[in-house]
Amino acid sequence: MPSELTLPYCLLPQRWDVLVAGGGTAGAIAAVAAAREGARVLVLEAQGSLGGTGTNAWVTPLMKNVSGGVNLNRGLTDTLKARLLARGDGSRDKAGNDNWFNPEGLKFVLEELLQEVGGEVLYHTNVVAPIMDGKRIESLVVHNKGGLQAIGADVFIDATGDADVAAAAGVPFQAGDEDGLHQAMSLRFSLAGVDLARLCTFLTEHGQWQESPQFMHFWMVWNKKSTLEPLFRRAIQGGVLLERDGDYFQAFSVPGRPGELSFNCPRIRAEFNDGADPWHLSGAQLDGRQGIERLLKFCKTYLPGCEDSYLGSVAPMVGVRETRRIVGDYTLTLPDILDCRMFPDAVCRNHYPVDIHSVKGGATLLHEREGAAPYFAPDAFHEIPYRAMLPRGVSNLIVPGRSASSTFEAQSSIRVQQNCHSMGEAAGVAAAWAVREYGGDVRSVSGEALRARLKEWGANL
Repeated sequence: MPSELTLPYCLLPQRWDVLVAGGGTAGAIAAVAAAREGARVLVLEAQGSLGGTGTNAWVTPLMKNVSGGVNLNRGLTDTLKARLLARGDGSRDKAGNDNWFNPEGLKFVLEELLQEVGGEVLYHTNVVAPIMDGKRIESLVVHNKGGLQAIGADVFIDATGDADVAAAAGVPFQAGDEDGLHQAMSLRFSLAGVDLARLCTFLTEHGQWQESPQFMHFWMVWNKKSTLEPLFRRAIQGGVLLERDGDYFQAFSVPGRPGELSFNCPRIRAEFNDGADPWHLSGAQLDGRQGIERLLKFCKTYLPGCEDSYLGSVAPMVGVRETRRIVGDYTLTLPDILDCRMFPDAVCRNHYPVDIHSVKGGATLLHEREGAAPYFAPDAFHEIPYRAMLPRGVSNLIVPGRSASSTFEAQSSIRVQQNCHSMGEAAGVAAAWAVREYGGDVRSVSGEALRARLKEWGANL
């Protein structure tokens, strides 16, 4: 048996300006932004739709990211929300929260936006490895029904969410906390056939106020004074739930899907915590479905309005909060967040809390939502620099989204979807400029000029 196996691949004759690995939360927006700037763009997506976490992992609604009552993520995020509202797959509650959306509708909106600006997508395609020429990526080897193929481009955007391309290209990275443990994963699902009016009344009468059946949010975490905790204790005593099912339980209504709730749970067992490990991912799917069975029985037994409910869907993707984080030209830290640090090359503003879902149990809003640091003022925010998306050692690669260069604590704040939109939009514009003006060198793009361009496209910077 040979010591090494070399698999043949064919080099496609077509070449693109920008190749986006991963059409998820950051990647789809990056592709739209790059094509809008005139670049020839191809998205490589492992699933059959764009949107990643927001669509195939069913992470809805978007988490609020506001300062002084104003949304910090604008630009293409505003465009997404407007399109979702227009088709009945988005909504705005009485408090002005416009983050409610239907994951299935988002698939269509993202695809429409990409096609309108001339971007292309290759679905059911997995990235295998980059082909390097020194510190420059020449092409990506991918695998799909056509076999192994190499696709070339001038600039690459790693929006895999796990820094797959960057890591394979030799970029240094960090992963997990000081013990190497990652944030907990979840397998989201929906419950259909719910009498939302009855459930809404029950929750409001039992200490969890709800605006209306159209805008519902209820939760339970052990020892956090949730009014649902007694029900969970009864369910455990009755053999319906396990103790760990109460580590994190959360549900939301979904626009365009009457009688349906989306659940941000079950939380996966602690030993399955690395979303970049295929065995952990497989274990998470199995453990998640077992947890869903228990939660279905709990809802039907203990929550009024859910007696005749049934399983609506199970997300095809595990919900992953954190895996690899590149070491970039700048690493965002917790002090940067708490001290509200600003940057001349800022591409995004953030005021989402440091939200660590520990596999050790519970969810930790580090420092909670109040304190003496500048960040706890209601009109505060910090910024994320362009340099945090530039991985060390590679000249034509940008890494936006949850894999951007940050510490474990800082990543738990910037990882939410709307920040990934903003970072993706910046990455797309920068990639197009790098192709057009700098021979693919992403570091030659002026961060200050990039910031100004994003403001022209409506960014809050």
